[in-house]
Amino acid sequence: MFISPIQGEAYRLSREIQDVKWNNMTSYTQIPQWDHTDSTVHPEPLLSRQGVFRIYWLTAIVCCGGILFGYDSGVIGGVLTFDSFLRDFHCTPDIQTRVSALAVGIQQAGALVGCLAIWPVTNRHGRRRAMMYCSAIFCLGVVFEVINSHSLPLFYLGRVICGLGIGGSATVIPIYLSEMSPTDMRARLGSCYQFTFTVGILVSYWVDYGIQFRAPTAAQWQIPLALQLVPGALMGLGMLSLDESIRWLLSQGDSHRAWTSLTWIRASSGPSVAAEFAQIKEGIEADRHATADFHVRELLERPNARRFLLGISLFLAQQSTGATAMAYFGPQFFSLLVGPSGANQSLTLLLTGIFGALKVISCLAFIIWVAERFGRRPLLILGALAMSLCMVSTAFVVRSDPSTTPSHTTSSSIRTTGILTISLIYLDIIAYNFSWGPLPWPCTAELFNTRIREPGVAAGVAAQWLGNFVWSASTPYILAGMGWATFLLFGVLDLAIAGFVWGCLPETGGRSLEEIEGLFESILDEEGLGKGSDSSSSSSSRHGGREGERYGSIGE
Repeated sequence: MFISPIQGEAYRLSREIQDVKWNNMTSYTQIPQWDHTDSTVHPEPLLSRQGVFRIYWLTAIVCCGGILFGYDSGVIGGVLTFDSFLRDFHCTPDIQTRVSALAVGIQQAGALVGCLAIWPVTNRHGRRRAMMYCSAIFCLGVVFEVINSHSLPLFYLGRVICGLGIGGSATVIPIYLSEMSPTDMRARLGSCYQFTFTVGILVSYWVDYGIQFRAPTAAQWQIPLALQLVPGALMGLGMLSLDESIRWLLSQGDSHRAWTSLTWIRASSGPSVAAEFAQIKEGIEADRHATADFHVRELLERPNARRFLLGISLFLAQQSTGATAMAYFGPQFFSLLVGPSGANQSLTLLLTGIFGALKVISCLAFIIWVAERFGRRPLLILGALAMSLCMVSTAFVVRSDPSTTPSHTTSSSIRTTGILTISLIYLDIIAYNFSWGPLPWPCTAELFNTRIREPGVAAGVAAQWLGNFVWSASTPYILAGMGWATFLLFGVLDLAIAGFVWGCLPETGGRSLEEIEGLFESILDEEGLGKGSDSSSSSSSRHGGREGERYGSIGE
């Protein structure tokens, strides 16, 4: 799962105001003025070596949350297969499927609640404190998980508490990171969160692989879970060394503290920093004007209803590709190909570790070479088709050749057909990381104008957590009941997802937000509804008319 954290909000903030009326800049007490007539001053601050160190230090601290999120997502699948865990919690074969479903599913339910509950907290107490609260909550949950109480309800309680911390931090971190980053570094630093998420998954897979060689005592399952405390504590304690978000302080009317925060993170108080400060403040005022008198019913009126449904559908489709299920239950999926726990446990965990390495490599390759070179639609369509082909092929190979099923596979070798199916799964995850992993986030942000972006993206992220919960809770039952047909199910869903994108999603990449606004109005015209069919359309146009000017072209 690619989640970070609200990525759509981070993306919105990455498109800083490019056309600012500097002559309207307000004076600030103890804040140097930028002389807008001085053509030698560049409106973007050129960071000193100390400024570069500070922004990378900030990125390293907050991205501990990405490692935390990824590690927690990946480690549980292996732990649930350890004989020591099954013994200590009295997991007999008849309840093992239910335990797997609950251990992952209730954590996702907690994350959904945390995602929604963190909004009033961060708006009132700030980004910095919100992340410290999330860190403390997560670490408390880990303690409940690690205690060898022999009680599944207590273990489940720990999973729920961890989910609350993860859901909250995954919402706040990308916002805080984007609000503190220089404009020209924002996209690159924002990608670090998603990258560290995949790194966390990779580390968890290899920890599971290494720890399974340990004697099957309680420590075998406690150590992988306890290691979650490392990134969790580092994030919480590290936040003590950082300042509050500049934008949040300005939104609270605290210009002095905001100026102090900006000069600290930039390691400068020169004219270019004063110019950036004025630019940020004017952007906040413009956003406040754009969202004035907003009512949630506007999301359900045309043309916003179409955008709203598309935003939700993108995230539900992302969770239905099968990639999230495989991230959580990698060992269980690979056991369909090389055999169940026991003699083949080491092999399934090894294959899962390689699976995690491919996630990291493909994610990094996408960021470097693909992200802004192609449109959203072709990548989403081709990615879904490639995943469908891989999943359907895997299903038919496993179905047609009994040598790949658990009862026929030996621990000493994997037949040629087994190698083929494993390769197909690896190709599937590569296709996912080049399409449905990263792209729903910017796509959703691009669908909405300023007036409705925050609630629209929030609804999309809530749908993402909801889909995550549904699939993580149901996948163990699907694997137990359908076996090889699980791959066929995801293959059919991937094909349907490709059709959904082809028929419903307009191309948003490379277009300004104003052009996207006009695109949805033209869709209404084609449907015979006209541009002025309702108050929502006129309201969006009235409050978002300068959208393209203010945020520039998406995908530049």
